[in-house]
Amino acid sequence: MFHKLLCSFDQKLAKSRHFGGGGARSRRRYSMAAASAGNSTSSSTSSAATTKPFTFSPDPPPPLRLSPNQHRHCTDALKAFKDKLQKPQEIRKEFHSLQANRTRLSDKKSSCSVALDSANYSKNRYPDVLPFDKNRVVLNPCNDYRASARGYINASFIETSSSEIISRFIATQRPLPRTFEDFWEMIIQYRCPVIVMLTRLVDNYNVVNCMEFKTVKCGDYFQAEDGHREFGNICVATKWTSSTGTALVLHHLEVNYKESEEPPLSVLHIQYPGWPDQGVPKDTRSVCEILKRTYSVPPILGPIVVHCSAGIGRTGTYCTIQNTIQRVLVGDMSALDLVNTVTMFRSQRMGMVQTAEQFLFCYDAIVDELEDLISDSTRQIDICTSPITI
Repeated sequence: MFHKLLCSFDQKLAKSRHFGGGGARSRRRYSMAAASAGNSTSSSTSSAATTKPFTFSPDPPPPLRLSPNQHRHCTDALKAFKDKLQKPQEIRKEFHSLQANRTRLSDKKSSCSVALDSANYSKNRYPDVLPFDKNRVVLNPCNDYRASARGYINASFIETSSSEIISRFIATQRPLPRTFEDFWEMIIQYRCPVIVMLTRLVDNYNVVNCMEFKTVKCGDYFQAEDGHREFGNICVATKWTSSTGTALVLHHLEVNYKESEEPPLSVLHIQYPGWPDQGVPKDTRSVCEILKRTYSVPPILGPIVVHCSAGIGRTGTYCTIQNTIQRVLVGDMSALDLVNTVTMFRSQRMGMVQTAEQFLFCYDAIVDELEDLISDSTRQIDICTSPITI
């Protein structure tokens, strides 16, 4: 009993721990140039809607305490991924094999018919990044009541397993002003507890003739100076905002229909503005913190929404990293095959993980997170088994 109390006390102490793996994480630079789904989701989300509302905190969550089996799985996976990183040529060949099997233009016309319908075409940010009909997110009801619209939003369900202990994702484009309400309708309908935003709102460019030029990278669909915004029939309230030591911006949001008598949906919005378009971060610290903040969110609550700009490059990279870590933790060692994971993701949304640089970043982030998990777990065991001197 006293042993359990000490471990519990250690977890509380760990809340004050700084994220990022503690100290000697390398800051790698990467260069590898030369080189109808709604039905499957509705059953679990409807049951999740009846559970007790989940509470989010701006405080760092305590680290995971691995079971002996999880520790072994992580150790085995870490060795395999480290060995792979010693063979960059092999990783480059893996990515080239993925590129050789990309979705062809002719296939898009038959497999993305709803996205290409004239009623929906203007809702797509990019004409060549479209959701497949087979696993697109379907809104019901949606703002566009034309029959041909068929509840369309440019968003795709992403999963590798039907297991309720592995998170599912919704990969989507950054919302357009005309689709802000559709975006929040999707969040409510599918009870999405977390939104991971991997882009900034505005980029500052050069000053020319004393004028500063800015480019809007993503429409502001969530921030509010007074803590409250409305999108058609939907109200979004900001409960708190916090910045982390790894350049993340956190918003705790409550989302609901204006006239609803039901309690609002609690949503954690995690923004990582430092991830460059079609590139990778200078290190893995921020991505690893996003992972740590999602570990405590039960997958049964609903899918995690991930978006960047098109919803394929940075989005696919993050989904690959989180999915791999989660599968390793449950002993699914097929997760070591990143080619297979990305292939599965690309069969659900075209172009997931866009560049060789992003593919390599998956390996690096997975290695760093596995090292963190093993180190944190070992530290907790040491504290919990240390003798007490009086």
